[in-house]
Amino acid sequence: MSAGVLSPDITRLAPVAAAAGVDAVKAKPGHLRFEALGKIYHSRMGNVEALKDISLDIAPGEIYGIIGRSGAGKSSLLRTINRLEVPTTGRVLVDGDDIARLDEVGLVTLRRRVGMIFQHFNLLSARTVRENVALPLIVAGVAKGEIRRRTDEVLALVGLSGKGDTYPSRLSGGQKQRVGVARALISRPEILLCDEATSALDPETTLSILELLRDINRKLGLTIVLITHEMSVIREICNRVLVLEGGAVAEEGPVWKVFGTPRHDATRALLAPLQRELPPELTVKLRSDARNPRDRAVIGISYAGAASPDLQALAGAAKGAVELLSASVDRIQGHAVGRIVLALAPGAKPAALIAQHPSAKVIGYVSADD
Repeated sequence: MSAGVLSPDITRLAPVAAAAGVDAVKAKPGHLRFEALGKIYHSRMGNVEALKDISLDIAPGEIYGIIGRSGAGKSSLLRTINRLEVPTTGRVLVDGDDIARLDEVGLVTLRRRVGMIFQHFNLLSARTVRENVALPLIVAGVAKGEIRRRTDEVLALVGLSGKGDTYPSRLSGGQKQRVGVARALISRPEILLCDEATSALDPETTLSILELLRDINRKLGLTIVLITHEMSVIREICNRVLVLEGGAVAEEGPVWKVFGTPRHDATRALLAPLQRELPPELTVKLRSDARNPRDRAVIGISYAGAASPDLQALAGAAKGAVELLSASVDRIQGHAVGRIVLALAPGAKPAALIAQHPSAKVIGYVSADD
């Protein structure tokens, strides 16, 4: 989408994007802070601890990803931001304000400042695109002329100019999600929450929606927080990522670093679909343990932010020759991120190599003849 789509009115109302330091961040629109956050669901079947002692900051203008396996607590955490879920312990602060202390009027105001995009669009089939987008303003009692002007602005912003009088049944899945994005933007929020916003879309449409979100972030300076189970979505759009496991923080940091050198088993499991598998002819020969002293250890090494490891140096660390079996490299946020798989010569010392390269891991063994 071209920069010319954004109207001057929306530009003037856009929040300020990312800040330089922590003290400055606190005063800027779109700043989020979680302090020792916990959430317990009570039922007759027993208590479920959905969130455990989560503390982190999300800077204004950041695109922040939250990922985890099913039941990890992603939705519970996201829904505390607009107080659809009330924490059991800890605090959520939006622009420095503890949202648990808001009265009814303050909560209504908060939810206008925090837009939300859903997985399944949630459009009213009997209403046109324009009417679906305008719903938050109609509820708020905004004048008809202002509603028309603002719906035209956001429809242009999301690439749906000329579709205002169309009904949802005549739209593609990607267009329906753009209507959902427009509806979330109509109240001019500081923060945009995305709840599995691309899960119902095909890969090509997913990329177009992610590009739209990136475009909105760049033009309006909105803080975007998204949850997903797709690591490819995180890699494509996010600045930082939080990996949740069992309601707790498994790891958190810049996407390139978490992807390049994952520290937690949950992260490695989530990343597995993105990593190239071993050649099939090697996979069928791979064993979980060594059966004789001449078996060769197969080592996987992840790296980030630098050139790939030097094979000669790896051979020196292992005190034996190494054979390169496979390699992959990507660039995320300007950093090299990759993985190599090696087979060590019989008699080499995998423990010595692993001691020098913490990301190295034995993934199996093969016969010396393979």
